[in-house]
Amino acid sequence: MTSAESAAVATAAGVRVSAAPHQTLQDLQHALRDWLDAHGLKDRVALCTAQPRSVAVGLNADALAQWAPGFDTLQLAQRLGLESADDDRALQRETVVAMLAAPIQMAFSSLDELQSAVNVRVHIAQAARRTALAFCTEAAERPPDYWHYDDEHGFLLKPSQCLIAALQAATQPDVTGRRYDFSCYRATEYVILLGLARELAERNPPLLTALAEVSRRRAIRSALFHDVFLIEYGSMEQPLPPRYYVPGDRVWFRNPDERSADIPGYEGSWVIYLGGGLFSNFWKRDQPYSFDAKCVEIHHWRDGAQLNEQGELVMDESVVDRLTAATLQDAARTAEVLARMQRLRDPKGVYADGGCIDRTREYPRQLHAGTSDIRLPAPD
Repeated sequence: MTSAESAAVATAAGVRVSAAPHQTLQDLQHALRDWLDAHGLKDRVALCTAQPRSVAVGLNADALAQWAPGFDTLQLAQRLGLESADDDRALQRETVVAMLAAPIQMAFSSLDELQSAVNVRVHIAQAARRTALAFCTEAAERPPDYWHYDDEHGFLLKPSQCLIAALQAATQPDVTGRRYDFSCYRATEYVILLGLARELAERNPPLLTALAEVSRRRAIRSALFHDVFLIEYGSMEQPLPPRYYVPGDRVWFRNPDERSADIPGYEGSWVIYLGGGLFSNFWKRDQPYSFDAKCVEIHHWRDGAQLNEQGELVMDESVVDRLTAATLQDAARTAEVLARMQRLRDPKGVYADGGCIDRTREYPRQLHAGTSDIRLPAPD
């Protein structure tokens, strides 16, 4: 879907909320209206009964056109007049509005689940802002007071240690005074898990306890992490608009250059959308990426790919940094690069005319007792 196509859509799909088992549909509607009113949105939405026991709500046409035209949420905070993405209340409002602007409907089993989904996204975005790591694709390390390494099962939580404290120590140098080696993919897992764990501590402590116990016996990582904790939103057949993002989204920027994509760690870049038009930079947390800057940087990976003395293809980051800065200073050159890079990406294994923009996003599953769809694996 192009921006022009999505702009032609009159209203957003937004979210669908089901009534709790002992809640009437009328009670759910009243509770939803109260929640929307608390965010100053009661008169900016369209609300209707979607199924016998659920309610659909999304931005109305006027609000969508004003705040997220063409489903572009990258300037949403600015359009809402939110000054600081570091402020939890501002970030929460941006998150709620972005979800209500959704082009493909998001479903929640209760209003409690919707409210927790907002909270988790805020926790993830704030954790990503505080994360600062050392980039390494071939080695990894964790704070030894909290983690120990097992050759078969990966980094395991030590007995009696708190999972939340362990995740903070691994990712936030303000806690330990040092940065630990991570790949960008593994870093997003820790940040997402931290956001989930913080909300579980408030809303479903038994599930947090079970998660900590599993973490002492095996690392939930890679494809298993995706399956256990995340929902993939959008698809190759029904892609999300290129400029639609919600704070807390895990986002993949693909490297469309086949040669440099062969370098480990440069197949693409996994980041967290922070809100306010910015994406996480785990290696330089005080320099988060704008949408344009991220795309330009990935474009210049092709220029940084060089052969070392052993004849191996490696990345020269100094070349990438220099050329990225130069391109961003040249408006005509920037427009030329972005015209290619901000296309939707090609399918897996194809390097043709696509850019670096993924067709999907990822966000955490539901977490309340009775409605959670997080299914933890049995410890090995």
